[in-house]
Amino acid sequence: MRRGSIRLRTEPVPDNWRDIVARNVPLAAGLSPEERERLLRLIQVFIHDKPFEGCGGLEITEEMRVTIAAHACLLLLHLEGPCYPTVKRILVYPSAFQSKRVLPSRYMGVVTGPVAESGEAWRDGIVVLSWDDVHRGGANPADGDDVVLHEFAHALDQEDGDAGGTPVLDSPSLVKSWARILSAHYEQLRHDVDAGRATVLDEYGATNPAEFFAVATETFFEKPEQLKTAEPDLYDQLRQFYRQDPASRGPGPSPV
Repeated sequence: MRRGSIRLRTEPVPDNWRDIVARNVPLAAGLSPEERERLLRLIQVFIHDKPFEGCGGLEITEEMRVTIAAHACLLLLHLEGPCYPTVKRILVYPSAFQSKRVLPSRYMGVVTGPVAESGEAWRDGIVVLSWDDVHRGGANPADGDDVVLHEFAHALDQEDGDAGGTPVLDSPSLVKSWARILSAHYEQLRHDVDAGRATVLDEYGATNPAEFFAVATETFFEKPEQLKTAEPDLYDQLRQFYRQDPASRGPGPSPV
């Protein structure tokens, strides 16, 4: 299965979008001018295609749409497309929301709720986000915690109808190495967490392979140098998949 292609829109990008991205998406500061322009075009497609719905009394603003779309589209920057075909709607709460779904947890057994959540990606095409967590996680681009990157990594993982930690892989060489390398690092993380050892990856990645891929994606974009140093072969698998090398991007903001 291949991801196909994405058709960018042709209308001008609103001027204030550049300001929103510069203010709320520090990760975009390291992109090249060409990448920043493509990111804005992907944001257009995302906002055109994906309806947003405010929950818990939240009124969706343009800033919320652009900020969420920008973080989500960072993952798509060099992928073929399409733009998250399985995602049908984005629900946004003002802050952490209560989940009543059955949630498997490595550390707590099976939790039937209610559980306070910052984000969820449902297999029926709904992504749920807490705006407070979106804003807080995005404001610190080096803490390894970005709920939008995490949940939309799940969306990529779900494109083939499964959610087992393996997104659609277009490269034959990557298909051969992905399962072996990611499985090894997942098992190592489980052992490290059980032993109480500190790791560059958040311990939540030890929950299951799907969460491992989502956590590894957050770390790849937010702590690329640390991940490349600590787990170079895992970093290289993600570099090949996303076709990006964030460890090579210089720090420091530049205008979007």
